[in-house]
Amino acid sequence: MRLAATFLLCSSVSVFAAGSDWTAPPPPPDCTGGQVLETGSNSCVDAQDSRLGDQERYEAVREYAYDEAFDDALTVLDAMQDQKADGVLTYRGYIARKTGDLPAAMTWYEQALETNPDNLLARSYMGQTLVLLGKPLEAEEQLNEIIARGGTGTWAETSLTKSLATGETFSY
Repeated sequence: MRLAATFLLCSSVSVFAAGSDWTAPPPPPDCTGGQVLETGSNSCVDAQDSRLGDQERYEAVREYAYDEAFDDALTVLDAMQDQKADGVLTYRGYIARKTGDLPAAMTWYEQALETNPDNLLARSYMGQTLVLLGKPLEAEEQLNEIIARGGTGTWAETSLTKSLATGETFSY
């Protein structure tokens, strides 16, 4: 399960084009203080450690972010090799949204979608932010884009649909 989640978090067109479909929250972080579990040694190391790949970092970011350890998630994001990768931009937006900076969240999501228009997760999170901003018609546009890009039945579609119906947002 963790390998599947890690794979889905990779920042590539094929991952987000297919639609990240997480049906369960991530486990608690394996490490603390912005460190990342290095699978080869099964030990926690600094996020900048050269033994780490970005897949391990993405997994840690997702765990920290869901656990609301946003400073730790940002520490790991700062260590990512490609700071312009749509996955990095999406998670910066997610953290901004969860910490209440909705304008910054929108900016991050827009950058993620400029990099990869098929990033369904960014579209879902952007739509949820639009719901919070009281812009349901614009949120519906993101939902329509998710569906048009093959995201029917994915977590991205389901969570945004629920957000539009309830006004609540979702975390994974």
